Amino acid sequence: MSGLIGRKIGMTSLFDENGKNIPCTVIEAGPCVVTQVRTEEVDGYSALQLGFDDKAEKRTNKALQGHFKKAGTTAKKKVVEIQDFREDYKLGDQLTVELFKEGEFVDVSADTKGKGFQGVVKRHGFGGVGQATHGQHNRLRAPGSVGAASYPARVFKGMKMAGRMGGNKVTVQNLRVLKVVPEKNILVVKGSIPGHNNAYVIIQK
Repeated sequence: MSGLIGRKIGMTSLFDENGKNIPCTVIEAGPCVVTQVRTEEVDGYSALQLGFDDKAEKRTNKALQGHFKKAGTTAKKKVVEIQDFREDYKLGDQLTVELFKEGEFVDVSADTKGKGFQGVVKRHGFGGVGQATHGQHNRLRAPGSVGAASYPARVFKGMKMAGRMGGNKVTVQNLRVLKVVPEKNILVVKGSIPGHNNAYVIIQK
């Protein structure tokens, strides 16, 4: 498995050879620096730790400053480990968007947009009271009954109710790479990916 850290720029659309309009997402993918190499002998598993997006040194603690200095790079805002990397890399190596090729498929992971505290209609797709007759003036978006009577005298776990929505890590699989622009570190994938514009994303193949 290979991958990069990137930043979601936004959505646009491209036309294919048949004139069909394809919605797509533009990602700034890399360049990423190898900040640590995990090995089976030392760590018990193999992985590459990648750093992305420069960070001011004064906003980095001494331990991390030494960690990045060992890799011969500046401090990074986003650090992610990707396991089972297909290629062999050394400390300080730089990975670019050229890791991907047009036409291949990738998985993109990111945190979804946080929606805050939401009701059951928005959070779970409830339909509400529908017909709204006979005194239903304030029950249109209510959840309705949530439990039984004196037995079992409780609400079962997992009941769909109001609560915090969004802010979860989500992976969208098998997105086709439509375009790679190495000189601008741009990757264009078909379809949508999680997260707001400028959110960090992890692209893996």
